[in-house]
Amino acid sequence: MSTLTFRAAVVRTPSGPDSIEIIDVPVAEPGPGEVLVAVAAAPVNPTDLGVVGGFFHDLGLINQLDHTGLGWDFAGTVHAAGPGVDLAVDTRVAGVVLGFDRDFGTYAEQLIVPAADIAVVPDGLDLVAASTVPLNGLGAAQIVDLLGDAPADGNRLLVTGAAGAIGANVASLAPDRGWQVTGLARAADEGFVRGLGADFVTHAEPGWDAAVDTTPQQVWGLALVRDGGTFVGVRPNIVPAAERDITVNALVTQPDGPRLGQLLTRAASGRLPTRVHAVVPLTQAADAQRAMAKGGMRGRYVLEP
Repeated sequence: MSTLTFRAAVVRTPSGPDSIEIIDVPVAEPGPGEVLVAVAAAPVNPTDLGVVGGFFHDLGLINQLDHTGLGWDFAGTVHAAGPGVDLAVDTRVAGVVLGFDRDFGTYAEQLIVPAADIAVVPDGLDLVAASTVPLNGLGAAQIVDLLGDAPADGNRLLVTGAAGAIGANVASLAPDRGWQVTGLARAADEGFVRGLGADFVTHAEPGWDAAVDTTPQQVWGLALVRDGGTFVGVRPNIVPAAERDITVNALVTQPDGPRLGQLLTRAASGRLPTRVHAVVPLTQAADAQRAMAKGGMRGRYVLEP
């Protein structure tokens, strides 16, 4: 790692994976309440495809003059701590950088983040696995918060896309709040979904007490939910209009260091899935995105700076 600059993957004019560039960024010092992290692992998430392809630029959510940083979650080690931060150098940590309109991301050799937004990685969890937890783990935990405790008059929860990263986490966490989970996924994923402790279907009929739709296009909508039930989607820009007294919510993930710490502990004990498809160098970020764009992958590509 250079003492003057570090490498980061960015996009200037979004036109797909080929528009990803590796640039040199000046090193900065963490300010009060901040931590400089030497990044060890940064997963490639589906949202990154939208950034690189210009989808979020077109929506007006990204308006960077020079370049847009890529990557959301990360794991690494503390390189330096700013004033007021009680974290020793070399402490293993993980976290997430949220929001679209930013010139930095986690596809980088280092990163400055608020100390309140990160969590210490337990000894039993390697950094590559830990890096897959923050975005999808916090998203799933916050979906379960939106669901709340299962009502006494009906606790049947359907999770669509249950073999995907966020769906699998919802299936793992929702029983804590009294939900009886059934996962909807492809037949080939039955073993994995049942391994989460959920029931399994490849086709769902209406009438569920609650549904969490983790599919990118929210294709299921409210059709599967009974009158007076609960629906949670993962796309705030595709929220179905409420009908039949159904409570409708959409996930807007927020950073939460303490909650992330709990999720990492759960992952270290094997009670939260951490799936890694392959670990590749930062310089192969474009290749990893092309592979993810083909779909059907179980587990993340993780970039190693």
